[in-house]
Amino acid sequence: MTESGSLTLTATRARAGLDARRGIVRLHPEALTALDLRPGDAVELTGRRTTTAIALEADRYASRRALYADDLTLGNIGARDGDAVLIASAELVAADRVVVSGPASAVAVVDPDTLRLALLSKVVGEGDDVSLLPIELGDSQREIVSATRRTLNNTVGMGWTTMVLNVVEASPARGAMITSDTRVEWEHEVPASIDVPLASGRIANLRRAAAPAVPATGGGAAAASRPQSRTVRSEPRQAEAAPAVPAIPYDELAGARIPAEELHELLDLGFNHREVLKVVGTDMALGVLLSGPSGAGKATIARSVAAAVGAEVSEVSGPDLAAIEANAAADALRAAVAALAVPGVLLVRGIEHLAPAGKPTPLGTVFSRLVDEVLSEAGEHAVVCTTARIEDVDPGLRSRLEHEVVVPMPDGEARRDLLVYLTRGMKLAEEVKLETVAHKAPGYVASDLAVMIREAGVRAAMRAKDGGATALQQSDFDGALDSVRPTSLSGDSVELGGLTLDDVGGMADLKQTLTETVLWPLTYPDAFTRLGIEAPRGILLYGPPGCGKTYIVRAVAGEGHANVLSVKGSELLNKWVGESEKNVRELFRRARQASPTLMFFDELDALAPVRGGGTDGGTADRVVAALLTELDGAESLRDVVVIGATNRPDMIDPALLRPGRLERLVYVPPPDAHGRADILRANAKNVPFDEDVDLDEIADELWLYSAADCAALVREAALTAMRESLEASVVTAAHMEQAMERVRPSLDPDQLEYLENYAHNRE
Repeated sequence: MTESGSLTLTATRARAGLDARRGIVRLHPEALTALDLRPGDAVELTGRRTTTAIALEADRYASRRALYADDLTLGNIGARDGDAVLIASAELVAADRVVVSGPASAVAVVDPDTLRLALLSKVVGEGDDVSLLPIELGDSQREIVSATRRTLNNTVGMGWTTMVLNVVEASPARGAMITSDTRVEWEHEVPASIDVPLASGRIANLRRAAAPAVPATGGGAAAASRPQSRTVRSEPRQAEAAPAVPAIPYDELAGARIPAEELHELLDLGFNHREVLKVVGTDMALGVLLSGPSGAGKATIARSVAAAVGAEVSEVSGPDLAAIEANAAADALRAAVAALAVPGVLLVRGIEHLAPAGKPTPLGTVFSRLVDEVLSEAGEHAVVCTTARIEDVDPGLRSRLEHEVVVPMPDGEARRDLLVYLTRGMKLAEEVKLETVAHKAPGYVASDLAVMIREAGVRAAMRAKDGGATALQQSDFDGALDSVRPTSLSGDSVELGGLTLDDVGGMADLKQTLTETVLWPLTYPDAFTRLGIEAPRGILLYGPPGCGKTYIVRAVAGEGHANVLSVKGSELLNKWVGESEKNVRELFRRARQASPTLMFFDELDALAPVRGGGTDGGTADRVVAALLTELDGAESLRDVVVIGATNRPDMIDPALLRPGRLERLVYVPPPDAHGRADILRANAKNVPFDEDVDLDEIADELWLYSAADCAALVREAALTAMRESLEASVVTAAHMEQAMERVRPSLDPDQLEYLENYAHNRE
């Protein structure tokens, strides 16, 4: 401590994670106490510059003399790794007005309200750099953050996650927290206008600053960013032709070869070999619905295939058209059709916005008629529509689009091909194994991989700027994978924290059962196919609370490099008829897209109780029925394993527990003496115990202690040592004895007897 109320700590670049580029720093709990701060308070940081950030607790094993900050915050301080930074508590003031500058591609499409939501709760000062990554400091903000992410994905594309803005003006000038009442503006205002048709048939968004055309990012196989013409005018007038989006050569398409070949066969036959159809005595309409996860490259495939068969593309965006006045949108559609060459392809992105299921719209009616007109000219024109939510497309339109091509989630080989293509112009160190990177990226689509590679490149460039190696290292990719999460799991994924089964103390039989039931289907699916059997759909973990059911699921997922979807009952249940079932269908759809995936239903008894006994109007019964349908459904759950956890297995609807659904019931018992010793050692691996501490002897005395109780005991012993002296360097047996007096066992003998009897009866 250098002066009253302040500390001088060493700047340390934090490992990438959920804090990255969000204006958050982490301090050791003792440093927070010394500054009289609580997690979430503001701190003033002074290096070559002064800025303000939100302080949270660092890991208890972190250095007491370190300030952990991301690269953006270190840049705002003007500090590098190892520099001294003066830290003091700061007073936060709600910002009245904040003006920021940023890339023209963001200024053109992000309105001030969305910008304010992305920056909500961040603390800024004039001259600071900030990112669009939202900060989430509580459950109340989770819904806002999810909605903001979706809006930015739809308007900017995945490139928004790496964009950096600069605070040009702030009131007050420093320590200004952006709230719901703050007026957030771009430095250069974007004049309001409407979308109008372009002579080439494409629809451009006319909201941008008075500047030349700028690129806009979006998903696509092997092309995560593509140029998109934007024009600004104060009065409607005839637009000039916009340059066409360049198509990737067909033979260079990566990660989506099978759907590309299927679409190529259709268009080539319809455009170039109609005489074959006449010989066979049939005909075909070139209406194609191209479905697949967002960012998988559907539009990119359509452009490349069209170029390969010699057809020109006239392209429109469904979300853009749906956002403007209906008559203007209809005129834009007609202009796009009129601009079709021969042969020509009308490419409509996001068709569910033009023709939503169950919601007939005038624009959808106009589009359906235009589709009929276009397809009536056999051999001259084709209509290719893309969608990420095929169930939301009007069934009438789907019947007009006779052919459906599915672009699947890229598997490991496809991800490797995409990585090879996306890094073709980058310098990679010899240690980099793209196969390994692909294996660590389940659930990533082409646009996610492109963003991840850009993030890895930024890390390499920052290292090279300081005189380090210029080639991308394996650590650059590992850090980028930590900070860039797949869009298919946005908001629901679980951070695994590098856990594996080796981190789970004891439970040898349970770990073997989970390995066979969960890891084998995800790791060796071909073995099940070879033996002619289906992999188990799911399992149910039951046992007393605090015995590690959730923890071991995270460890299993980390062992198998699988994504984890954590299912929250509050997000599935909805009082409106049909909404809960729709939420269940959407959940399983996302799990299939992000495979290999573990779907984890914690407290399953509350989500799927025995049917017929509820007082909620039948909502829970409908959810159970939807779960049964998805588990038994015609659509395969390949590479998806469902895991439920409960303390009350008797309260779960029996239909869920039959073979073919959650067919394996696995009892998670409280740890025995040997298991308790393993748990104590696992939690104490970084705790400096004195030689007089015998963990095996202590474990023998911990009857009725759960795994959570054992972990709490180790923490309490360390805190007891700290209470005696903040300079304490070891934890003694006396500290453990005092901790045992404070941490009492939480297991109920009656509940244990009931669960053990249930397990015995199942056997």
